[in-house]
Amino acid sequence: MKFARTYIRAVDAMNYRVGRIMMYGIFVMIGILLWSSISKTFFLPSLWTLEIAQFALVAYYIMGGPYSMQLGSNVRMDLFYGQWSARKKARFDAVTVLFLIFYLGVLLYGGLGSTAYSLGHFGDEPVQYLTGLIAGSESTGRLERSPTAWRPYLWPIKTLMCIGIFLMLLQAISELLKDIIKLREGDA
Repeated sequence: MKFARTYIRAVDAMNYRVGRIMMYGIFVMIGILLWSSISKTFFLPSLWTLEIAQFALVAYYIMGGPYSMQLGSNVRMDLFYGQWSARKKARFDAVTVLFLIFYLGVLLYGGLGSTAYSLGHFGDEPVQYLTGLIAGSESTGRLERSPTAWRPYLWPIKTLMCIGIFLMLLQAISELLKDIIKLREGDA
């Protein structure tokens, strides 16, 4: 249980900080969309504004998701759940979070494959390619670009998505451990 409590403190602290920083991402999106409106009205329209606003929105909700889960602000069907005792909620959450962990694992694996593809790896075993890329034993190939007129590279946003999914997976495990502790000790 000592390891579980240490893990919970570390993951919760990290996701809390990341979430608090990402809260200000709404102002980034407002600025981008404001510039988009101004440039379309008074100047030549900027090609990059709508696509960068989409990237900013993806970063905003992917990186803010673990913080939302930590605060319990995620969407729940509260028809019966709100009436249950704390132990029954913990028991139910401990089971359902296993489905979330499985889903996030599959999503992360797919995201890593997509990120490897965007870096020019067109073969199998994307995780091995990415670890080799980090270690320096692999190199990038032809980088994937968006098919729009602006044509930005896609690997930065795909990398950010993988980081966000990984943080969400860590937070889901933290929530599972909290539920297990609550079931074993009563309150905690």
